[in-house]
Amino acid sequence: MRSLAPGRTQGTLRCGNLVLPCALGRGGITSRKREGDGATPRGVYRLESGYFRPDRHRRPQTALRLAATQRDGGWCDAADDRNYNCFVRHPYPESAERLWRDDGLYDVVLVIGYNRRPRRRGAGSAIFMHVAKDGYAPTEGCIALAYPDLLKVLACIGPATRLIVV
Repeated sequence: MRSLAPGRTQGTLRCGNLVLPCALGRGGITSRKREGDGATPRGVYRLESGYFRPDRHRRPQTALRLAATQRDGGWCDAADDRNYNCFVRHPYPESAERLWRDDGLYDVVLVIGYNRRPRRRGAGSAIFMHVAKDGYAPTEGCIALAYPDLLKVLACIGPATRLIVV
């Protein structure tokens, strides 16, 4: 995955022979990711697992581990919480993103292995690959693709896949 230019919020994702447009964080790509900065972290990451909305789509074809999103599914983004940057269930007493969204952005969402093992408090959380907004509007630090393109990527990847963000 590569930004089109330094500080840009759009880029291209290469997966085998595929070259696909993608949205990046509103802060561009950074080597110094911090919670809330809106930047996509530079580095090499596993695609750990993912979720899909079973009420809207069938399970996508992939070798990656995918689970059906549950209505109470969330992802903790409270830097001082013991479950920071981990899956949680709502209602949750601290700040946590909802994985069940009405806007379709998380109809398919992949967990990027950024700041997972070990977790560093305040270094950024909930960095996902998900469905892009219209016009590839910037994300909060995630990588976003058009839904059909995300399905193409899923068909090509598995547990050994590495995402390289430059």
